[in-house]
Amino acid sequence: MRRTSVSLPTKHIAHDPHEKPDRYGKNNRDESLIMKMQSAWMSQSQRARYIKTGAIVFAVFLLFYFFSPAGVDLYQGDALANQGQKPSDSSYGTDKCARSFSKDKPIVQYVSMIDAGSTGSRIHVYKFNNCGPAPELEGEVLFKQTEVREGGSGLSAYKDDPEAAAKSLDPLLDAALNVIPDKLKACSPIAVKATAGLRLIGPERSEKILKAVRHHLEHDYPLPVVSEAENGVSMMDGADEGVYAWVTVNYLLGKIGGPDRSETAAVFDLGGGSTQIVFQPTFTGLTSGGMPQKLAEGDHKYELDFGGRKFSLYQHSHLGYGLMSAREAIHATLVNDLYEDNKADQADPAWTHSPVVNPCFSAGMTKTVKVKLPESHPLGATLELNMTGPATAAPAQCRNLAERILKKQAECKLSPCSFNGVHQPSIAKTFAREDIYLLSYFADRTQPLGMPESFTLRELSDLARRVCGGEQAWDVFKSVPGALAELRDRPEHCMDLNFMLALTHTGYEMPLDREVRIAKKIKDKELGWCLGASLPLLSKGSGWQCKVTEVH
Repeated sequence: MRRTSVSLPTKHIAHDPHEKPDRYGKNNRDESLIMKMQSAWMSQSQRARYIKTGAIVFAVFLLFYFFSPAGVDLYQGDALANQGQKPSDSSYGTDKCARSFSKDKPIVQYVSMIDAGSTGSRIHVYKFNNCGPAPELEGEVLFKQTEVREGGSGLSAYKDDPEAAAKSLDPLLDAALNVIPDKLKACSPIAVKATAGLRLIGPERSEKILKAVRHHLEHDYPLPVVSEAENGVSMMDGADEGVYAWVTVNYLLGKIGGPDRSETAAVFDLGGGSTQIVFQPTFTGLTSGGMPQKLAEGDHKYELDFGGRKFSLYQHSHLGYGLMSAREAIHATLVNDLYEDNKADQADPAWTHSPVVNPCFSAGMTKTVKVKLPESHPLGATLELNMTGPATAAPAQCRNLAERILKKQAECKLSPCSFNGVHQPSIAKTFAREDIYLLSYFADRTQPLGMPESFTLRELSDLARRVCGGEQAWDVFKSVPGALAELRDRPEHCMDLNFMLALTHTGYEMPLDREVRIAKKIKDKELGWCLGASLPLLSKGSGWQCKVTEVH
């Protein structure tokens, strides 16, 4: 007989002939009535619990659906995973998205920035969308200047009438209100940055004007004004101007304010009266050898929080080293050299009545130049000379003059220094491979001559040599539209290029093979400090709050 395992379940019970007969009786195999009722009751209880649980879940679902705020969609996959804001009507919005990336940000924002210069005031109104994690500039929707008037149209032209100075901005403010949607005006910040021109009228007058401007904006216009603590209406120094230009460039490049964590670009901005340099030096991995391990403390250090990142920037504004100031200094150096060489003729310096050969003029070109000299100079505070270029190009001699005005031998109190005794980390060591953008006059003097967007300092030297050669060396520029018109009647172009080379190679100590970039626009957006100064105002805690209309 085959044995049945007792360890496995089976419906067929083996019959044991030695077991009691009652074991296999029918009555004992059937369940009792009480057991059947207990089993049925437990089954019904389980079913009831399931029903009750399902009913509760369904009720919660209905409550959430009917009482959730208008415009909030239930989760329907990744497409609706973010619960950003949507426009309340069709009066504003963007073509880039239907809702903002975050519920904490409106779908679009407007920022107004007034550049209050010495010759006039200008307003820039920028529109941003918040379709992504970082604000995206859609464009400059307004640029407007105050009309030219006799005596000037800047704030400083109203030095004795602060209220009139404030009201001179009305045409700009009215134009801004026409482009900013009504429903967004109360949350569209505005700031006013005055440049050095306002300092010329003295601190007392300039302070009264700035206070009048703030009062006028706060009481007569619906736009929220950035607070005094955040310098919403204030004078702007060179440090801020350079850093804001750095922010503009790196934001448009996508290096800050977004997910990209790549190395930032440096900005060298060459103006007329000063030049700014801003970059983020890296000390990681440098051998000691006298090199510091981090950026030294001082006025040159600028701590910047932007887009959730912290940047320790080196910045300096070199006053007196803008392109126009450099021209004056080079001319003065040349004249002083001639004066020292002709001291014997002090009573009647005949050389001042003859053409003076200027190695910084293009060969064969002449121009009458008014040279500014120190008040105490024996030749007087100003001297008018007829200057002429040499017979052949002399870029090396010109660069010698340019390098002398840099004062490389000045005392360096905090090493290393660039020029004129100013501390600066070595670009060759702390910023060896990252992009360097040359702005303003750097671009104005090279782009029209056919220079590409990037070139080396050696190629800049070659350009200077050709320009200094005069028209007989300009054959290559005949194929560059507008280049000859740019060079003719401008003998100082030779001087400008050699000063740029001296500034970057000798002053900032950049190798001749270092590549640089020139730009006036990035992604078809104008470069300058105004955009960089506007970007921080998009964040919470930047010194302004939405204006709330009082209800009486």
